[in-house]
Amino acid sequence: MDPFTLLPGAAHSPVLLHVPHGARAVPSAVRRGIVLEDASLEGELDHITDAHTDSVAALAAAAARTAPWQFVNRLSRLVVDPERFPDEREEMRAVGMGAVYTRTTHRARLRPQGPDGEAPDAAALIETYFHPYAEAMTSAVQERLAAAGRAVVIDVHSYPSAPLPYELHGDGPRPPVCLGVDSFHTPPALLARAEAAFARFRGTAVNTPFAGTYVPLKFYGREPGVEALMIEIRRDVYMSEPGGPAGPGLDELALALAELVDSVA
Repeated sequence: MDPFTLLPGAAHSPVLLHVPHGARAVPSAVRRGIVLEDASLEGELDHITDAHTDSVAALAAAAARTAPWQFVNRLSRLVVDPERFPDEREEMRAVGMGAVYTRTTHRARLRPQGPDGEAPDAAALIETYFHPYAEAMTSAVQERLAAAGRAVVIDVHSYPSAPLPYELHGDGPRPPVCLGVDSFHTPPALLARAEAAFARFRGTAVNTPFAGTYVPLKFYGREPGVEALMIEIRRDVYMSEPGGPAGPGLDELALALAELVDSVA
């Protein structure tokens, strides 16, 4: 299995739908470094996976008048989380959820933890999975910049209707759709278009319960031609929680995302 896939859209489209957390696959070599029994691992995958977000992106791409490009992670974020930066001392590292997780969503042990707080296999996982992903995503954004004169990265995520113990800011509002923005990379017009596209869900909010959006480090804070927005969908809007099947809300979400894609493309 390829660890990630770049699915082509229209040659002139600036839009790149990024789906980093929608997969459950854990390679057997990585599985050996995880201390959970099989049943507990499946339960953790139910909670940590942004289930069906790859389907939301695929249906949106098919419905859009100008097809966006799609960059889809095919491996679970329990392998590595491509949206954490391993060289930064961010707050998620403090709860064992940096680039290589050592704790679960319920703060149980996921991997052994060395004196430095990192998993023993962290360096190998970063080298094998994180860096190639980051390089490929950087190239995909660079290609949209070259082809369209700008790149619009739309991060497609989901989150549970009730906060999980790992959430550091889980006491805030949990709207049907959370829009994550960045002060440099999210222009007001992009946010306004997202609010209009998802207004049918009767509730969007900005940066709650999750904040910010993903931009490859090469461009972060430097390239205004790279715009970015995170879409966080509350899971009860479109699926059975914690890891069940999708429901009718998925199609409506895909149409809203397609509307957003066309409004910025």
